Amino acid sequence: MRIAILDPFSGISGDMFLGALVDAGLEESFLLDLPRTLGIDGVEVRVSRVSRGQIACRKVDFAIPPQPHGRHLKHIRAIVEATPAPASVKERAMEAFTLITECEAAIHGTTVERVHLHEVGSVDAILDIVGAIWGLERLGVERVFCGTIPLGDGFVDTAHGRMAVPTAATLKLLEGLPVRPGPEGSGELVTPTGAALVRVLSSGPPPHEFVTRASGFGAGTKEFADRANALRLVIADATPEAMQASSRRSGATADAGQVERLIMLAADIDDATGEMIAGMADALRLAGALDVSLLSTVMKKGRPGTRVEVLCAPSDADRFERLLLIESTTIGVRRAEVLRRALPREMRTVEVLGHTIAVKVVLLPDGTRRAKPEYEDVRRVATATGRTMGQVADAAKAAL
Repeated sequence: MRIAILDPFSGISGDMFLGALVDAGLEESFLLDLPRTLGIDGVEVRVSRVSRGQIACRKVDFAIPPQPHGRHLKHIRAIVEATPAPASVKERAMEAFTLITECEAAIHGTTVERVHLHEVGSVDAILDIVGAIWGLERLGVERVFCGTIPLGDGFVDTAHGRMAVPTAATLKLLEGLPVRPGPEGSGELVTPTGAALVRVLSSGPPPHEFVTRASGFGAGTKEFADRANALRLVIADATPEAMQASSRRSGATADAGQVERLIMLAADIDDATGEMIAGMADALRLAGALDVSLLSTVMKKGRPGTRVEVLCAPSDADRFERLLLIESTTIGVRRAEVLRRALPREMRTVEVLGHTIAVKVVLLPDGTRRAKPEYEDVRRVATATGRTMGQVADAAKAAL
């Protein structure tokens, strides 16, 4: 399996990520053409060779004309969806932007729809996130791993004023990832864009054994006297045995994937129409719930009702509880901690009849894999080619 290993010994940002990808073998022309590919006019990309701590690195800079002062998530989604990127790249990129928006909403006590992204809604952040995820796909990377991340120190100026490092958004994005404080005097080492990329892409610490195929360094803007300010990226091949050992070291069970602690919210409703309940479920899913289930139940005096169950991360429980109370007619929400065993999975892209299809591949407890082509991609290709959805799905699995 082709993997990428991030070594953020001096932190991580989107432009460092892009520089490391180019230094490790991503064609420079892809990056130079990226703004035009994304339909963003007037942006100039510069890729240069610089030295950081006497290490040769690639530095990526964007020259951007005046832009709107931040964007809402729906505006970013429109830009991403209009690109010719594979469906798996679009999905992962929107996962990153949605995660950032949810963190901002939780920090500022508002809703996802009202969050106005400033630094992370800017053109360079969109280029960083889409470019990094798409770049990995072009290099054939199937899984990404990341070492411990230094948080930096001091203060940084943002659109919301001066904030301590790491900023509240960055720290929330890094939840669940291995980090360490400092080093002293380093300032900001991890940007929200860099944190979101690691959170969305990383499968945990690197495997104990792999075969290196290429490596590269992406330069940061600052220069430190005592060390190289760069992100190291290693492209490697790893065996399934090494990958399973890595999963065990990162806390996953040896035979069935990662066990997560999540929150289950539940409410019983008997005074809403089917359309209202369906709309509420859609709103919860759009807000980023991990799962939303609607179950038939019997309530007081034998009245038929619907039980709504919402699965979410513990850090999101308050937000979804509030949303459930607002979007539905219930007057009470139950909350319980649950354990979920999540099998390791990855997204791959295959070509069927001249069209790209994203395929989710799951590692089963016995070491075998199960593949499921994405429904929307299968339906799109079936419509375009006149084939049945079953034929397209079978062809996608056969193309893996």
